[in-house]
Amino acid sequence: MKRTTGQDRSITRNWRPATQAVRGGTWRSEQGETSEAMFLTSGYAYDDAATVAGRFAGELEGMTYSRLQNPTVAMLEERIALLEGAEACRAQASGMAAMTAALLCQLSAGDHIVAARAAFGSCRWLVDNLLPRFGIEGTVIDATDNAAWEAAIRPNTRVFFYETPANPTLEIVDMAAVNAIARAHGITTVVDNAFCTPALQRPLEFGADVIAYSATKLMDGQGRVLAGAVCGTAEFITEKLMPFQRNTGPNLSPFNAWVVLKGLETLDLRVRKHSENALTVGRFLEQRVPVILHPGLECHPQHELAARQMDASGAIFSVVLDGGREQAWALLDALKLIDISNNIGDARSLMCHPATSTHHNMGAEGRAAMGVGDGMLRLNVGLEDPADLIEDLDQALSAAGL
Repeated sequence: MKRTTGQDRSITRNWRPATQAVRGGTWRSEQGETSEAMFLTSGYAYDDAATVAGRFAGELEGMTYSRLQNPTVAMLEERIALLEGAEACRAQASGMAAMTAALLCQLSAGDHIVAARAAFGSCRWLVDNLLPRFGIEGTVIDATDNAAWEAAIRPNTRVFFYETPANPTLEIVDMAAVNAIARAHGITTVVDNAFCTPALQRPLEFGADVIAYSATKLMDGQGRVLAGAVCGTAEFITEKLMPFQRNTGPNLSPFNAWVVLKGLETLDLRVRKHSENALTVGRFLEQRVPVILHPGLECHPQHELAARQMDASGAIFSVVLDGGREQAWALLDALKLIDISNNIGDARSLMCHPATSTHHNMGAEGRAAMGVGDGMLRLNVGLEDPADLIEDLDQALSAAGL
């Protein structure tokens, strides 16, 4: 296979994001296919024994085994790296595989990590439960307090880990400030950018070191497959992540890589329409619910910071009802168009109750500390007509006594 005409990285890096999302990292076989080819193979054959030895020794280019290299997966990795503005990328089997790999590949027993308090439940489980089992200590802080990051640093602190906006509280981390603190102390920042993707937010431009993704979400965009990705410098990917991935195997299947490649082609169009629809729906809900957590609305306490960091406010936000779980469930049960589902980034509008789904494993005390109460509902606004979504929410709110 060869890259298509013009696929020299010095050229593709100058393409604008919408172009990179369609054409970046495209390889073509001798058949000249326009759509990326899907290579469903676990292994590769070689012309002779010397070629095998050369490839395994890293002296010759070429594939060795699909746990390490696959042409379809490699195209996705190159495309995501171009979109992110990163030197390199490695695709993962899921978003949580990406988060786990991004942390474990660089942390050892005796190290310390500082992490944001508000985060996806499974990300907090890594910090609170998995890492301590291997002798890696964690300190969880209010990520919106820049001074708290500095205060939490120890001599053995190796990583800052956060997501912005946070799931499901929509807290915004001041990336420029926090990443600068980390860099001044020789600490690596790992940023979960799944709520935005590089189409809306590029943490590397704010000094981040490593970006991790659930490509299951907006990158696929239609709820079809699981996928993840980790982006960073070529040195980080090659020397830290690659050995971990090669020997533990959290690899993305070629089929899933191909599906995400197709999703990326419309990423820029979709996320901007998602954001537009979410803002319309958010403005309606702002008048009907006690609390709305939407970074695109002026009522959000970090609205100005979000506007500086994000090109648009994204598809996802949360609301908080006074009536607790009973009222939240009543609203969910009354929905007729919007699905009850814990996924995000889908073309369909989805709503869930974080306390009994995405953050259930944190326990009541952990959820309370994070600000995830029984009255909270998280909404992923899809690509439907927002007027239909508003009509559905209007009748569901009325059914719930709002």
